[in-house]
Amino acid sequence: MGLLSELVPSPGSDRSRKRVGRGRGSGLGQTSAKGHKGQLARTGGRVRRGFEGGQTPLHRRLPKFGFSNESFKQQVSEVTLSNLNQLGLTDIDLNTLVKNGLAKEGFLIKVIGNTEVKNKLNLKVNKISEGAKSSILKAGGKVEVV
Repeated sequence: MGLLSELVPSPGSDRSRKRVGRGRGSGLGQTSAKGHKGQLARTGGRVRRGFEGGQTPLHRRLPKFGFSNESFKQQVSEVTLSNLNQLGLTDIDLNTLVKNGLAKEGFLIKVIGNTEVKNKLNLKVNKISEGAKSSILKAGGKVEVV
């Protein structure tokens, strides 16, 4: 190991800094390596990051992105009382409605409508309208909200 006093930089790694505007003999006089005229030749002649000369910059032209509550939205399949009448079943639950194609898997199921119910229904659903509930109870059926 060498002594601290013997340390020297690697060849070519140390260069003297560029001193502009110090006369023609330096090679960086007159326009000081800035060319002729134009914004970049002026003092303070730089623009902020993302500036496009007054044109709407790219970061404003592109659509927004990021967090959205869309994936947490509860989706609801609506089933009418007339659909339940057509099934002709007495015990109806969520699985029955999905098997018969009246509702989608993973959706909440809401029964709507105020038509008359033909037979007694034992119904298990997520949601039900007041009109549908009264029609089922009037026919002597039961409603259970799961």
